[in-house]
Amino acid sequence: MNPDSAQTGPKKEGVLYIVATPIGNLDDLSPRAISVISQADVIAAEDTRHTGRLLQHLGLKKTMMAIHDHNERDKAGAVVDKLVSGASIALVSDAGTPLISDPGYVLVRQARQSGVRVVPVPGPCALVAALSAAGLATDRFLFEGFLPAKRGARKAALEDLAGETATLIFYESPHRILETASAISEVMGAGRQVVLARELTKAFETFYSGSAADICDQLAADPYATKGEFVVMVEGAEASAEAHAGLDVDKFLRLLLAELPVKKVAQLGSELTGLAKNDLYQRALTIKNE
Repeated sequence: MNPDSAQTGPKKEGVLYIVATPIGNLDDLSPRAISVISQADVIAAEDTRHTGRLLQHLGLKKTMMAIHDHNERDKAGAVVDKLVSGASIALVSDAGTPLISDPGYVLVRQARQSGVRVVPVPGPCALVAALSAAGLATDRFLFEGFLPAKRGARKAALEDLAGETATLIFYESPHRILETASAISEVMGAGRQVVLARELTKAFETFYSGSAADICDQLAADPYATKGEFVVMVEGAEASAEAHAGLDVDKFLRLLLAELPVKKVAQLGSELTGLAKNDLYQRALTIKNE
């Protein structure tokens, strides 16, 4: 029999699995995630050293390749080629769900464009875990990832969001958390409710809650406040611009200016109306100079 005429089985279908991994507690890794990781041909990891420790914990030895922010655009094509040829690949980040402030968007997009099946394997996600225990409104929320590192850009980003009525969620690093809390208090008002979640699912998991001013004090008093990653959640503005359509803001500010300095007027006005503190400050300053 001519071997060239021998029938072969159906071609293996390549699959890209998006696997959520623990954000701290290794017991949060689901049985399905373990099964997918153990059966995958390749593990595409944000940091192969970090994922190597997870594999060691599971007693697995797997072929790994690095896919991170600095090489994803260059490597995505090669990964898709493997998928098209029939490989099963599990994409994992260092912690939580891939693509959520982590690499993977470029790869997933190219895989879909190439007709590759993409399968989510859900599990831990820091923003969802934090919000579920925060006591803030969950019917609408806006995830903004990491705020800009530079002070001016961070302040501008917060100003743009000051009037948003949905609960705001950010990720923040420990060395910037004090500056970020202070900026929230300054821009959105000292009375805006804030909840911080630190070291989620780990031994020293901590929640800080209260007004923006209270949060600043709590962080300043806690010697461990600058250790561990943070999820920052901010209560949405109490009132939208439409809710103040009938309010004569200039008249309101003039009444306050008769008794208080401009800075205090802006702060109090923001707390009472939910309008952006900086906008009120600039308007109050203009009125006073008139």
